[in-house]
Amino acid sequence: MTEFKKVAYIFPGQGAQYTGMGQDVFSDSPSARAIFEQADRSLGFSLSQICFNGPDDELIKTINVQPAIVAISIALLSAAKEYVGSEYFPKPYCIAGHSLGEYTALAAAGVLTISETICLARERGRLMHQAGQINPGAMAAIIGLDEKTLAEICSKTETYIANYNCPGQMVISGKAENIEKTCEMAKTEGAIRVIPLQVSGAFHTPLMAPAAQGLSDYINGININDSNVPIIANTTAQPINSVDSVKQELINQLCRSVQWQCSVEYMINDGVDTFIEIGPGKVLCGLIKRINREVRTINICDVESIKKLDFASV
Repeated sequence: MTEFKKVAYIFPGQGAQYTGMGQDVFSDSPSARAIFEQADRSLGFSLSQICFNGPDDELIKTINVQPAIVAISIALLSAAKEYVGSEYFPKPYCIAGHSLGEYTALAAAGVLTISETICLARERGRLMHQAGQINPGAMAAIIGLDEKTLAEICSKTETYIANYNCPGQMVISGKAENIEKTCEMAKTEGAIRVIPLQVSGAFHTPLMAPAAQGLSDYINGININDSNVPIIANTTAQPINSVDSVKQELINQLCRSVQWQCSVEYMINDGVDTFIEIGPGKVLCGLIKRINREVRTINICDVESIKKLDFASV
C-alpha cells in the first residue's frame, strides 16, 4: 500500500514542446478538450491546431509556445483528475513550475482563471520576444561543470547563469557573441556537453528588462487572487501565497535566475516525498532524480501516462 505524505505538482516550461503534443488527450478527454477550446476562444485563434499540426517554426515562436505549454499542462491535469476521479487524485501540499511552468502553477493554485493564465502567458511570450529584439541574446545548456567553475567563466564573459537545474546542469544566457565565448571556455574547463537552446532572447537576465514594465502593467490590469496552496518561487526557492508576492515574483522572474535545484531541495526538506510532473515531456522528473533519488516521481504527459495512474488504491 503506497502512502502519499506530501505531494508537489510541478509544471514544465519552454523547451518541452513538440508538434502533436496534446492531440491524444484532446481526443480522449472531454475535460481536456474543453480546456483547449477555452484557450482558443480566449486567444481568438486556434492555438490547439498549432499544437497538434505545427508547423514547427510556428509552434516554437515564443508568443505561441508559452500559452501552448500552459494550456496543455492544464488540460493534462484536468484529464488526469477526470480519469482517476477528483476524490482520488492527490491534493498538492505545494506547487512549483520551471520558468514558464510557474504560470501554469498560478492556474493550479487558483491565483488566476484558466483563460487569464493562458492570455498572460501569451503576453509574456510577446514581451520576451520583443525584448529579445531590443537586446538580442542566446541561451545554452552546460552539462558537467560545477557551479563555481561556470560562475567564474560567466564573470569573465559578461554572461549569466539563468537556470540552476540540478547538479552538473545549468543554463547560461546573455548576448549571443558572449554565449559562444562562454561555451568554448566551458568545454575547455571540462564541460561534457554544450547545447544551444532554441529561444528568442537572453531569458532570465537583465537583458529582459524591457519586458518587465510591460508585464507589470498587464498584471496590474487583471484580477489576481491569493494562492490557495503555497507556490515555491523560481527566484527565491521560497513559498509565496499573497497577491503582492505573486506579482513581484512574476516580474522578477523575467530578469533573474530560475533556482530550480534549490526549489526542489526546499520542498524535499519540507517533507515532500512525491513530485507529480504535469505537462509535455519528462524533463523535470529527470532533474529531480538527479537532485534526490529517494523521492517518488510521477509523470503525466499524455493519455498513456494518465491510464497508468492508480491513485484509487493508494
